[in-house]
Amino acid sequence: MKTKVIAGVLAGVLSNILMQYSMDFNDTIIDLRHIPLIIVTYYGGVVPAILSTLLIGIGRLIIGVNISSFLGVVLVAFVAVTTLLTRRLNVNRGIKVFITLTASNIVFTIMVCYLLQSVQVLLFLVPVFWAISYTAGFVAFYLIEYVRESQRVLEQYKSEASTDSLTGLNNVRKFDQLFNEACMQAERKGEKLSLLFIDIDHFKSVNDTYGHKEGDQVLIELGELLKNTVRSFDIVSRNGGEEFTVILLDCPMERGEEISERIREAVQEHPFMLTTGNVINVTVSVGLACYNETTEKPSALLEDADEALYEAKKTGRNKVCASSRFAYSNI
Repeated sequence: MKTKVIAGVLAGVLSNILMQYSMDFNDTIIDLRHIPLIIVTYYGGVVPAILSTLLIGIGRLIIGVNISSFLGVVLVAFVAVTTLLTRRLNVNRGIKVFITLTASNIVFTIMVCYLLQSVQVLLFLVPVFWAISYTAGFVAFYLIEYVRESQRVLEQYKSEASTDSLTGLNNVRKFDQLFNEACMQAERKGEKLSLLFIDIDHFKSVNDTYGHKEGDQVLIELGELLKNTVRSFDIVSRNGGEEFTVILLDCPMERGEEISERIREAVQEHPFMLTTGNVINVTVSVGLACYNETTEKPSALLEDADEALYEAKKTGRNKVCASSRFAYSNI
């Protein structure tokens, strides 16, 4: 709503600026005030349409109160209503813009013929106005769509640069950024910070037996399982292959152990449904490290958690190991 209000006001202001650069024919002024109105109504709907129409009407009446100004207000209101109606049509954008501009040009022509009543002026003015109106309208919409598409592509690239395309989790680049931020926050506030390295046991055999497509399905389900098992503010990432990480914010070792064990049990008990309809079970090994308990430097968490994960793998898998190499779960 805030954006719509701002857009409506800005469109009204722009239309009033365009009125200052109009063609004057006695008490009648000819300009392109309807273009910003069409644009903001098409993209924003009723709220910006009303605001813009009001501002344009007020601006026109300030310039002069006469029959021309009243007809100008009527034209602006007509343009707003026409745009609101045409934007609902089930046709492509170009046709909608053409219909709106054509309707606006027709009503303008009727009004200007009534006001001027000079055939010589009208024979010059009407064709020129129609040409300029069509050109300005289509160019404006083209530029807006170009900017919107560029913004969409930019947002897509930004998302792809920080998101794992398969699972939708943070990728390793985003993990590095968030991990560094979490470390600085933990140091600044004196909080404890836990880090989990999670790896699927014997994942190669899943790919070899069922194929990489089914392996990807396991990774997707595991990503969802991790998000649903940890706390809402914890940070889950896929760092590559079958390796995942969880940053446990403001989390001491004891709490980290509970969450790690909950993850291990949840994965062990979860039936992973493949696209073929087959159901398989997998397990994970978890390495845990905690800043202010297993290490004095948050930057050392990566190495400590990795060593703990290696210990869990070496000593039997399907277990959680802390960086002290003490295995407190071995199923």
